[in-house]
Amino acid sequence: MFKKILFPLTFFGIIFIISLAAKQDTNSVPYPENYRAWSHIKTLVILPGHPLFSSFGGIHHVYANDKALKALKSNSKTFPDGSIFVFDLMEAPQKDNTISEGERKVLAVMIKNSRMFTKTGGWGFEAFKGNSKDRVVKDPVSECYTCHTQKKDRDFVFTEFRK
Repeated sequence: MFKKILFPLTFFGIIFIISLAAKQDTNSVPYPENYRAWSHIKTLVILPGHPLFSSFGGIHHVYANDKALKALKSNSKTFPDGSIFVFDLMEAPQKDNTISEGERKVLAVMIKNSRMFTKTGGWGFEAFKGNSKDRVVKDPVSECYTCHTQKKDRDFVFTEFRK
């Protein structure tokens, strides 16, 4: 009786562990709770006429957690596992010669985990639509990492610390 129960339990346990491992190979970047309490690194506005306007037009706020901030401040060329950057992209309506912060377009996240994200330089990439937790990234390699390879010499990070 014990052997009849042990085999199915072992079999399903192995299947469960394999499915968890496979899931970690995919894009399992968590939503960045309370990221606005992190360090604000910079703001950028991309206006019409810029080559990335159709995808990234608007106001960009970049935030870093403590691990990422420490590496930025030291001008490190690499970031430790656990470093997180958040890219908060807002609409940028223009009226009466001003640009104001509009609705959130997307909330993008980069999280460093060199063991989990081997296909993307050790970084996990995700984006969440508007003010929701709806995931946008389908293929982190083609949708995120390919562009970030421009900054391979800085561990795939565009942001620099401004003193």
